Amino acid sequence: GAALRGRGGAAPGGGGDSKAKKKNGRSRGGKANNPPYLPPEVSSDGRRLKLVNPSQYRFEHLVTQMKWRLQEGRGEAVYQIGVEDNGLLVGLSEEEMRASLKTLRRMAEKVGADITVLREREVDYDSDVPRKITEVLVRKVPDNQQFLDLRVAVLGNVDSGKSTLLGVLTQGELDNGRGRARLNLFRHLHEIQSGRTSSISFEILGFNSKGEVVNYSDSRTAEEICESSSKMITFIDLAGHHKYLKTTIFGLTSYCPDFAMLVVSANTGIAGTTREHLGLAMALKVPFFIVISKVDLCSKATVERTVKQLERILKQPGCNKLPLLVNSDDDAVTAAQQFAQSPNITPIFTLSSVSGENLDLLKVFLNILPPLTNSKEQEELMQQLTEFQVDEIYTVPEVGTVVGGTLSSGICREGENLVVGPTDDGKFLRLKVCSIQRNRSACRVLRAGQAATLALGPFDRSLLRKGMVMVSPEMNPTICSVFEAEIVLLFHATTFRKGFQVTVHVGNVRQTAIVEKIHGKDKLRTGEKAVVCFRFIKHPEYLKIGAKLLFREGVTKGIGHVTDLQAITTKENSLEESLGPGQLSF
Repeated sequence: GAALRGRGGAAPGGGGDSKAKKKNGRSRGGKANNPPYLPPEVSSDGRRLKLVNPSQYRFEHLVTQMKWRLQEGRGEAVYQIGVEDNGLLVGLSEEEMRASLKTLRRMAEKVGADITVLREREVDYDSDVPRKITEVLVRKVPDNQQFLDLRVAVLGNVDSGKSTLLGVLTQGELDNGRGRARLNLFRHLHEIQSGRTSSISFEILGFNSKGEVVNYSDSRTAEEICESSSKMITFIDLAGHHKYLKTTIFGLTSYCPDFAMLVVSANTGIAGTTREHLGLAMALKVPFFIVISKVDLCSKATVERTVKQLERILKQPGCNKLPLLVNSDDDAVTAAQQFAQSPNITPIFTLSSVSGENLDLLKVFLNILPPLTNSKEQEELMQQLTEFQVDEIYTVPEVGTVVGGTLSSGICREGENLVVGPTDDGKFLRLKVCSIQRNRSACRVLRAGQAATLALGPFDRSLLRKGMVMVSPEMNPTICSVFEAEIVLLFHATTFRKGFQVTVHVGNVRQTAIVEKIHGKDKLRTGEKAVVCFRFIKHPEYLKIGAKLLFREGVTKGIGHVTDLQAITTKENSLEESLGPGQLSF
């Protein structure tokens, strides 16, 4: 019979896929045997069902199921029509397919979603009538937020075409080969003059519920993009040049991107900071995909050579990735689904920002890419106390002090009273959130995992710095100057010993620390593991146990996680009177 299955299975392919499909489909829900209250043709994880002229009761049941699946996938679900319960690719005749799609459309209307057909393919099934399988993307904006939000960090060597690619994606017009497309992304005059990004800039690309691109073309403003998109991709444009490596690390650790896009230029191949950026993404466990740009500049052989070079590096024991070259829409759909399920798969795109070759494949991929966390994990984060990481600080005329960053847990509302710190002497100061903006448009409530800017009104900017946190007053945050971390030394010229100074990155915290003690050893060499005690040299910071840590100094690099904190308690002092009552001290 006609059957249907959802995202969670592998993409339709040969019969060999069916096992994998079944396994993945199962892992999402349900027991293997059917619960008694479901009609027999629905398996317990509710993925494959007859869709031709269902009865009213059956229809209601399907709609409820769709609602649940959309909620699980944070507003997105992929249905595969024409796949048997056991993963057998049966396919449907033209007429049955039409009827099934009609039913699916009715179901989607009922829950207020839109459907787009991702791909169709014919199957060889022993019958005279041609039979097809169809994959359909159902998308609905969750009621409690404006859009689905994914953050993608953009990495790659200097001059690999990162800013230009983003310019083309977000402005909707191709580049002229001399860097016209990237001019709108630069924030400083020296960037326009040198053509090199030195700061972190954010660009947005929207997709509406039908899967069409919404960007700045047709002279739309950022607010309009937010209003008409059901899915937003925020690109974090990082710097490629070695000189700005600390900015790039800061972008990767503090902005918590969901995915990373590594851009490699087809004509230069893997050069400069490419390996380093690849290493950073792996160390911070950010799933990444690769874009080979500038394919219009060189011959097919050169592009193939670059692809082979990348595949070789990805398959090395340290990486253990499975490269997947995307050449068609079909590949792009498969890539997005596989990439979300197993982080070991690395899709590779070859495209040009000048001729526009294969740009559509990247758009298809980004459109289907599902969020990494499901709704349940986000709910759990939202129930914790509010904690906002301060990444950027601005002064805006007539608004006052504005801070940008990410809400790592809880919910933040306009008018909420929070405390910010730690200051140089370890204090936390009270403040009030006057207004919130996300992607340049106003927003009342901020939820865990979202990035935004908060206006703090007349609060004195000089009291703030990057790396502070804003938390709810009842949190009683722990701050420390001395902490211990279990680290792995990735590279060091000589030996790493007590008294050595390194720059430590933990989330949005970035400060120089001194190695106080290495437990159980006098010194460390490249590749060795140890628990090390660090001390910040300037001021105490707010850290959490288990936070990922990255440190560097010249060519020395290491990664690890925080294992222990020596919390500080500070006495109240004269700051209380100078700021009036309501000053918090610990």
